[in-house]
Amino acid sequence: MDFFTSYDGTTLAFRTLGGGPPLLCLPGGPGRAAEYLGDLGGLSAHRTLILPDTRGTGASATPADLATCRVDRLVADVEALRRHLGLDHFDLLGHSAGGSLAMLYAAAHPDRLDSLTLVAPSFAAVGLPSDTGVDEVIAARAAEPWHAEAVTAHQHMRAANTFAEAAPYRFAFEPLMYGRWDDAARAHAAADPTQRALPVSEHYYKDYTPDTKELRRRLGALPCPVLLVVGEVDLWPTSKSAADAASLFPKVTLAIQSGAGHYPWLDDPQAFTATVEGLLSTVG
Repeated sequence: MDFFTSYDGTTLAFRTLGGGPPLLCLPGGPGRAAEYLGDLGGLSAHRTLILPDTRGTGASATPADLATCRVDRLVADVEALRRHLGLDHFDLLGHSAGGSLAMLYAAAHPDRLDSLTLVAPSFAAVGLPSDTGVDEVIAARAAEPWHAEAVTAHQHMRAANTFAEAAPYRFAFEPLMYGRWDDAARAHAAADPTQRALPVSEHYYKDYTPDTKELRRRLGALPCPVLLVVGEVDLWPTSKSAADAASLFPKVTLAIQSGAGHYPWLDDPQAFTATVEGLLSTVG
């Protein structure tokens, strides 16, 4: 584990994994330590993955002001890490809520990016829905033995006002977030409570109001190629939401991974790695 000091004196942690050109990977949750990303399905065989723990999560210090954990303010941490690493240009990947952060960084620092990869991203940062057609996705999995319990848990989570209120239902809901509810998926889901910092989760979007017109203008002028990877059976975002959001970017490739959920590198590592490395190998 390595450490650096961000703009406000908060000590933040990151680790590096693998070899090859650097790929900075922003975790989601929101508020989940980067450990859950693993080696992104073996992508570390092609890239040096740089995996920061968002402030207040994992090995990173909790800031004195939790308002600095808001998604738009986290852009400054990404920029501080870039400076610490001495990267003039780099490839950026964001997963889930980390995808929202990656989009905000791209809008603020477009000339720093060689490529932008968004894996199952939240579109909350740009004011677009992530759940278009979600009921149809859920209904299509009705034959699964866990389906009824997961749907009930999903309803409780939808009704919750905070991440803390939703937490007791999360594990029962989790089968809907994976393409296969096998031993690997269960272990990955079971680790969530120990990797998640609920105060960071609560503050990630708190009081955040995006300037959607300006953000979409900036993303519409993004000079680097964008890869948008979503799972066929993911709920947040659904493939329909991702297809709608693809129009934000001028140079975009939309890849819908067959049979995958919110963590496509777990459902089919080879397919995921081939898709991401396929883009990265063409830029830089």
